[in-house]
Amino acid sequence: MRDFSWKYFTMTGDVESYLLFKEIDHQASVEPEEEEDLIPDDMELTN
Repeated sequence: MRDFSWKYFTMTGDVESYLLFKEIDHQASVEPEEEEDLIPDDMELTN
């Protein structure tokens, strides 16, 4: 979706597609940090 919104923006200059691209990009950079906070440090991972 990120690549599509960027390509659409470069082809059309549509501002909303650029804003969508930036929102997806921001969420991708924030999500890994949030996921780390959901797992307690003392929790053991089992296979």
